[in-house]
Amino acid sequence: TSLRHGCESLVNFELLPKPPESRAPNNPWPLWPRIYRVDYGHAEAAHVQGEDPRVYQIMSKEFVRDEAGNLKGIITVNVDDQLKEIPGTEKTWEADLIFLSMGFLQPEHYINEALGMETDQRGNFVANKQDFRTSVPKVYAAADCRRGQDLVVRAINEGREAAREIDRDLMGETQLP
Repeated sequence: TSLRHGCESLVNFELLPKPPESRAPNNPWPLWPRIYRVDYGHAEAAHVQGEDPRVYQIMSKEFVRDEAGNLKGIITVNVDDQLKEIPGTEKTWEADLIFLSMGFLQPEHYINEALGMETDQRGNFVANKQDFRTSVPKVYAAADCRRGQDLVVRAINEGREAAREIDRDLMGETQLP
């Protein structure tokens, strides 16, 4: 999406090591397979830029600003398998814009502890796919907390759909598209 909107270059930092091509012995079925994947965004970026945009085992340390306080870059350091900094690997990357994606495993536990919603095997809230209702009346779930980690465009779309259904539930009808 960023490249389609005119981004000149794109880098995706990943703190963890590159996943293996196939399941590791400590990741048997039926656990979610932690394997190397190339989704359409990575493939598109690799095609446009000539290489995979992901850089593994790298940690963001500090934002760099110009004299006026505007973002102009980020300082990173490489890390080992225990996420310890590797001395001498600091690097400054130029940047006009930085998005932070902190990862997502499942919804916050305290929400479900307070409400008692049904969850799936991965800890996501179970909700009807048509109206986004959960097992708790007047509580809805959409996007990542229902499906698991996904693309932001899907989250936006599902959020709009859920808002429409909530409006219909509260008002008896909806004017939302």
